Amino acid sequence: ALLNAVAVLIITCPCALGLAAPAVQVVATGRLFKRGVFVKSGDALERLAQVDAVVMDKTGTLTLGRPRLLNPADVPAETLTAAAALARTSRHPLSRALVEAAGPGEPAKDVREAPGEGLERDTPSGSVRLGRRSFAAPEANASEPDGASELWFAAPGAAPVRFLFADALRADAKAAVEALKARGMSVELASGDRPAAVAAAAREAGLDAFSGGLTPQGKIARLEQLRAEGRKPLMVGDGLNDAAPLAAAHASASPGSAVDASQAAADLVIQGQTLSPLVEAVDVARAARSRILENFGLAVVYNMIAVPVAMLGLVTPLIAALAMAGSSLLVTLNALRLQT
Repeated sequence: ALLNAVAVLIITCPCALGLAAPAVQVVATGRLFKRGVFVKSGDALERLAQVDAVVMDKTGTLTLGRPRLLNPADVPAETLTAAAALARTSRHPLSRALVEAAGPGEPAKDVREAPGEGLERDTPSGSVRLGRRSFAAPEANASEPDGASELWFAAPGAAPVRFLFADALRADAKAAVEALKARGMSVELASGDRPAAVAAAAREAGLDAFSGGLTPQGKIARLEQLRAEGRKPLMVGDGLNDAAPLAAAHASASPGSAVDASQAAADLVIQGQTLSPLVEAVDVARAARSRILENFGLAVVYNMIAVPVAMLGLVTPLIAALAMAGSSLLVTLNALRLQT
C-alpha cells in the first residue's frame, strides 16, 4: 500500500501541466528574438494570437519615417531657421526632416508640445507655432489636395508658411498588408497626418480603410469602436502620439525606431526596416496557442491513463518517476517544434 501511494504521488506530479505553457512561451519568444522581435510581456503572445483587426499609424510605421522636405526653395531662409529651432525640440519624423533641411542650429527654449497638434513657444511679440494647420495657422486657406505631408509655421506679423514632405513606404508594406489580410484580419490606416496624404499612402499600400487628421483621442476612439464591435485590435505605431492608443489596444507593436514612450507602451518591439516580422509574430503567436493547447491535452491524457494504473498498483515508484519525467519531456519536445 505504501509503495502504491508513493507511486501515485510521483506519477501525479503536475510537472507536465506546469511546463505546458511556459515551455512554449520560452521557445516562441526565443524564435521571435532571433527574427528581431522583442516580446515585452508574458501574455503578449496570447493576446496577439486573438487579434482579428490591425490599426496602423502612417509616418514611421507604414512608411520608413525618413521624410524629406520638398519645398525648401519656396521658404525664406530666416523662416526655415525659426521653424527648425522649434522642430529641434521634437522627435517627430517631420520635425527631424525639417531640422535636416535647415542644418545645424540651436533649439528654441521654453517650447510646449501639444500632443497630436504641434509645438508652441511664447515670444514678446506673440505666440510662434509649428504643427498641423488647425493648430498653427487655422486662418490659412485649406491645404491643397495633394498627397504630401505638411507642417505649418506661424509667427506674429508674418504670413503662415507651409512645409511639404514626402516619405516612402517600407519596402514590404504592401506585401505585409496582404499577408495580414490573408490571415483573416482587417487592416486599416489611422494617422494624424492630413487626409489627402493618408489616402495616398493607403492606396499605395493596398488599404481600403483609412482615417486622417486623427488626434491620439481619435485613435483611441477608433480602437474602442472596434472593441464594441467584438473585435480585438492590434495597434502598430511609433510616435509620441501613439503611446496612449498602443496602451489602449488589445495588443500592440512598435518599430525599433519609435520614441521611447511608444516602445514602453507596446507589447512587441520590431527591429529592422520591414514589416514582415510583424506577420511572423502573428504566425508564431497562433502556433504557440496551438502548442499550448496540445500540451495541456497531452498532460491530461497522461494523467487519465497513468493515475488509474498507479492506483491499481501496476507500477513501481521507479516506473512512476520515469513516466512523470517522460511526460515533462514530451511537452517540452512538443514546444521545441516552434523553433522552425
